[in-house]
Amino acid sequence: MGKVSKDSPLSEITLRKYEAPEDISGRDLVKKLCLSLGLLQPGDSRDVIVDVLYIMLTAKEALTSADVEKQVVQFREDNKLQLLGVASSNIRRQLLRLRDLFILEKVKNFYRIREGSQLHTIFEENVERYYLRSIITRVKEYLKKADEEFLG
Repeated sequence: MGKVSKDSPLSEITLRKYEAPEDISGRDLVKKLCLSLGLLQPGDSRDVIVDVLYIMLTAKEALTSADVEKQVVQFREDNKLQLLGVASSNIRRQLLRLRDLFILEKVKNFYRIREGSQLHTIFEENVERYYLRSIITRVKEYLKKADEEFLG
C-alpha cells in the first residue's frame, strides 16, 4: 500500500476587509481587528482571543500567561460576558496564536507586544513583507507549474 500524503500547509493566513474603522473603539475595535486578521471567525461566540489581545494592548508592562488569564476573567466579568474559553490552557493557546502572527513576543515567561512596536509596523514588517510575500511567491510557483502542465 502506498504512502498517504497529508496536504498540510506550511503556513496560511486569512485576511478580511470590513468597512473603515471610523466610529469604533475599545473591545469592538479589537474584535474587528481579530476578524480582519483571521484570528476570529465571523459569528463565533468563543471570542476570548479578543479579550486576550485587548489586555495585551492595554498592558503597561509585560505579563505572564497567568496575569493575562486573571485580567481576561476580570474584564469579561466587568463587561458581563460569559466566561467561555478562559481556561489557562486556552489562554496560552491564544497567546501562541498572537505570537504566530508576530503580534506578541515572549521574553522569558512574559508576553508583550512585539518589540513595543505599533501594530501597523508589526504587520508591515513581519506579515506583509515576509510572511505574506513568501505565501504569494509559493502560490505563483503553483500557478506557473499549472500553466506549464495544462496550458502549455
